[in-house]
Amino acid sequence: MKKSVVLIIVVIVVLAGGAALLISNKAEAPNPKANTAPMDMKQKDNTADTTAPSTSNSVTIQDFAFSPANITISQGTTVTWTNKDSTTHTVTETDGKDGPKSGDLAPGKSFVFTFDKPGTYKYDCSIHPDMTGTVTVTE
Repeated sequence: MKKSVVLIIVVIVVLAGGAALLISNKAEAPNPKANTAPMDMKQKDNTADTTAPSTSNSVTIQDFAFSPANITISQGTTVTWTNKDSTTHTVTETDGKDGPKSGDLAPGKSFVFTFDKPGTYKYDCSIHPDMTGTVTVTE
């Protein structure tokens, strides 16, 4: 008799927890403009835009991606990264060159870096290393 009472209590607790989870998920109103794709889908989409380099000197950080991910600039050009995401990111050089190192870049903040030497500079977000970008500097 005692085992069946314990079993009934366990079932009630599990059902109550599941109901609370469903209610809390419905309490958040869906944002029709939000991208609800899984993170790995966003990453695959982001790599698709990286084939053609841009000649812009501005990079937007949004939806856990650098956009454009690849840019080509002239030596001496200053590049500005602006974090338009809802979380902190970084712009961190990854290939041992004297490239950008922003430190933590809070939402709404910008970071600037002037590229004085020609070459290819790879960078990522050190918090989210799947976020990558490249700056190609020409003479």
